[in-house]
Amino acid sequence: MRTVYADNAATTKMSKTAVAAMLPMLEEFYGNPSSLHTTGQIVKEKLDEARADIAKCLNAEPNEIYFTSCGTESDNLAIRTAAELGAKKGKKHIVTTAFEHHAVLHTVKKLEKQGFTVTYLPVSAHNGVLDASEVEAAIREDTALVTIMFANNEIGTIQPIEEIGRICREKKVLFHTDAVQAAGHLPIDVKKQNIDMLSLSAHKFHGPKGVGVLYAKRGVRLVNLMEGGAQEKGKRPGTENMAGIVAMAAAFKESCANMQEVSVRLTALRNKLIDGLSAIPHSALNGDREKRLPGNVNFSFEGIEGESLLLYLDDVGIEVSSGSACASASLDPSHVLLAIGVHREVAHGSVRISLGEDATEEDVDYILEKLPPIVADLREISPVWDALEKGTMTHRI
Repeated sequence: MRTVYADNAATTKMSKTAVAAMLPMLEEFYGNPSSLHTTGQIVKEKLDEARADIAKCLNAEPNEIYFTSCGTESDNLAIRTAAELGAKKGKKHIVTTAFEHHAVLHTVKKLEKQGFTVTYLPVSAHNGVLDASEVEAAIREDTALVTIMFANNEIGTIQPIEEIGRICREKKVLFHTDAVQAAGHLPIDVKKQNIDMLSLSAHKFHGPKGVGVLYAKRGVRLVNLMEGGAQEKGKRPGTENMAGIVAMAAAFKESCANMQEVSVRLTALRNKLIDGLSAIPHSALNGDREKRLPGNVNFSFEGIEGESLLLYLDDVGIEVSSGSACASASLDPSHVLLAIGVHREVAHGSVRISLGEDATEEDVDYILEKLPPIVADLREISPVWDALEKGTMTHRI
């Protein structure tokens, strides 16, 4: 049976380049970079090289790169830093969106319990793209932080980051972006886009799991989430995950170098998939068709459950998801889809298909061969679809 892995927004397969970079760090360059002896200092050089490579891809300075365990930690560190800095100046207001990743939403909700106020901006119904003017209107005298994701993790929509960054810079408000889905797939220039803090995670661009980055512009004094040693300028103590860091840098460097070529090819495959799935009656693409990640396709199919569709697809070797990986066990409909105005019942029948760099036209053809009849079969046994067809319920798509 053919297997098509189309859940790359959840995680990607490590590239051969990343694996090749990682293995020597496990077998040969095993020293502690904090040690003063030769073995340790050789590893310290590897750490410095990785930091410089990642900085170059972001148009940042090496001393603005902090290594973390993942995007979630980076988000927490950025938001808590801005909150603490703001509180010292009497600024306890945060601006974000209603469809951020839970790493952001849960962190700001916790800050609300500590006396902060949070403005959750809406996003355009079914378009999924924030209007930058709404960010400008939401900023107040006591705003400590604006945190807006670069590209949405479920529907793939790309936000006007450069415009938002310009507004925040003019208003002298810290701007953080969760770029976990964008890094390695979209061009990022922290200087041009006026980004003060940025989060990324290696396993989203063919690096290993368990390692990430927080970019913090020079002058942003990070708080400590943990106490310990002097690693990462004392802001992220603990012996560095050298194998992960070096592999991440290699994967990021490769992804950035191949970005244009991969983007063109994946966009064509994505659009073919969107066209094919749009032919299914009472189906709808979630999010803007053009302003979205090259490999992201998120569709709703009325009258069925997304979980059932996932299981049926898995049975024929097609691996996709029904939402963000962090919430895949939840029975609640996606907060992202609800935020863009998708009806609750329709949101339950949604799937995210995220194509990777190795996706082929044959993979897309296979999805288009198998998915429509599965939707039809599930509707045949669905009491909801029966009610919709009989007219006792109203179609939402």
